[in-house]
Amino acid sequence: MEDGFAALTERLGAALRARGWRLACAESCTGGLLASVLTDGAGASDWFFGSVVAYANEIKRDVLGVSQTVLDTKGAVSREAALAMARGARGVLRADIAVAVSGIAGPGGGTPQKPVGTVWMAWESPEAVEVKRFTFAGDRLAIKRQSVREAMAGVLALAAHPDGGNGPNGL
Repeated sequence: MEDGFAALTERLGAALRARGWRLACAESCTGGLLASVLTDGAGASDWFFGSVVAYANEIKRDVLGVSQTVLDTKGAVSREAALAMARGARGVLRADIAVAVSGIAGPGGGTPQKPVGTVWMAWESPEAVEVKRFTFAGDRLAIKRQSVREAMAGVLALAAHPDGGNGPNGL
């Protein structure tokens, strides 16, 4: 694993193992990279349940339960969609904690309201729900890697603290 993901994955796995929690992911713009990074280290089967790569809106709707109204009015890259994706992944995969990532990795697809690099993430555990918007810079792969890092940091923040943590980046 590159970009320091190995140490973060190890800490995240230890925190989830200590809580007895299983993790589910819902990925859009990361296209499975989050699941790939999470499973690069040995022992991930102790705490990783799976990931739904919901790149198309139809998958967000039909598999994860994101309402068509949310997709039509707020868009796939929105607070509401990310939260629905996290809840859907947690339910469909029967996990204790879930993270969802939906964004615009570029190089096209951005708008003035949602420029390239806009990424919404949501985390849901038995104790807390967090939703956050990020604006990342760089090329497509850089945006995906930054998204993976922040998604993992948010899971760690919720899993490492019995009170639900301080939210993403509250390490």
